[in-house]
Amino acid sequence: MSNQSELDAKIVEDVADALIYSDRSGTIMRWNRAAAALFGFSAAEALGQNLDLIIPEHLRAAHWKGFEAALASGSMKLAGRPTLTRALHKSGRKLYIEMTFALVRDSGGNVLGSVAMARDVTDRVERERAAKTPPQTS
Repeated sequence: MSNQSELDAKIVEDVADALIYSDRSGTIMRWNRAAAALFGFSAAEALGQNLDLIIPEHLRAAHWKGFEAALASGSMKLAGRPTLTRALHKSGRKLYIEMTFALVRDSGGNVLGSVAMARDVTDRVERERAAKTPPQTS
């Protein structure tokens, strides 16, 4: 590695969790290999698109309300704690994902956008829900 920015780029690309960075408008600006594997969209398909690409329609209003509030206040309600939510795969299949979010700031402290790390927890959530469902009696 010849410099810090090359190393940073390799880390972003090779980390096991999906990493998605969007600017203040919600446009996807970074999309690593794990994001492509999780959501089914290649970087070429995702970069430059709106985050609605992976947000189920019924969750979009709440997402954008929270996104705008975080940009305006400079803080996030979850403060780095993981949250369980739904996401859309390219195939149209809905996923359960666990996400953490952070605001990205410039050297002056101005918010540039938001970064999210995500992992697929669909199998775990479906197993937990199946275990809680009482057996069907005939």
